Amino acid sequence: MEMLQQRTRGLGTKISELIILPIYSTLPSDQQAKIFEPTPPGARKVVLATNIAETSLTIDGIIYVIDCGFAKQNSYNPRSGMESLIVTPISRAAANQRAGRAGRVNPGKCFRLYTAWSFANELDDNTVPEIQRTNLGSVVLMLKSLGIDDLIHFDFMDPPPAEIMIRALEQLYALGALNDDGDLTKLGRRMAEFPLDPMLSKAMIMSETFKCVDQVITICSMLSVGNSVFFRPSEKAMHADNAHKNFIRPGGDHIRLLTVYDQWKETNYSAQWCMENFVQIRAMRRVRDIKEQLVELCKRVEIDYEDESISQVDDDVYTNVRKAIASGFFYNTAKL
Repeated sequence: MEMLQQRTRGLGTKISELIILPIYSTLPSDQQAKIFEPTPPGARKVVLATNIAETSLTIDGIIYVIDCGFAKQNSYNPRSGMESLIVTPISRAAANQRAGRAGRVNPGKCFRLYTAWSFANELDDNTVPEIQRTNLGSVVLMLKSLGIDDLIHFDFMDPPPAEIMIRALEQLYALGALNDDGDLTKLGRRMAEFPLDPMLSKAMIMSETFKCVDQVITICSMLSVGNSVFFRPSEKAMHADNAHKNFIRPGGDHIRLLTVYDQWKETNYSAQWCMENFVQIRAMRRVRDIKEQLVELCKRVEIDYEDESISQVDDDVYTNVRKAIASGFFYNTAKL
């Protein structure tokens, strides 16, 4: 986008107006809507999209599609235990979907930035199903809580690799959700009540011991919306960075996310506050909904929940919050 803007600035009035718009999932919705606005006469609209626009999206007047042949995919490496976004070649099915964005309203063309030979011989027929490339901790926990013990012979539509399955069982055993025989423990049954990653469920259950239930629930809710809490518009990048710096607290990103939520709550959930601090109101409202749901679930598994305001919080609470998180995420620790 920056390159196109620079290039068009250099050409000045030699070319007619070029409207360059991005679309991706963490973009605020008012800016996402701009791609649907009609193009002024004599101008040309360029939409730069992630694979959010690959399916079920019709933008009037799109005539050309340029397909780079790649997408970022979430894939889990069972050896390292880490999930990462990896740039991978798309499948033939996805390529055909992308071509289908043009020519919905008028005839169109698709330019593919790879050869016909590699389309025919190098791309897979279909995208790898997500169950075969993500961490299966919560899936295994759910199956166990439904009373399905024989996971090896369970009739998956796309069976995940054994290595990922074994890793998930090991992780649940380490968290104390399964006993030596591989059966659910009492703790595992409580963890299965929460629609969260097992590590987060464990942190929430342990937060009762450390007397910081409210804070850990907030952090789990903030982590559930992914990386869409902050936004950084390129024209106001400096202002956004300065606003985001005000949230930094000693003790890491989790404490920072907790601070963001608590400050938003103190302004009585104000949209204006979100605008001023470059925080996404849509994501924060989702966090609030998730938090309400988790509070209800806490009552169901008999975790004592008390709503605490930030004024009652002292440094001990932050230490305890970190202890609760460490009790769930000890898998991600390293010793120097």
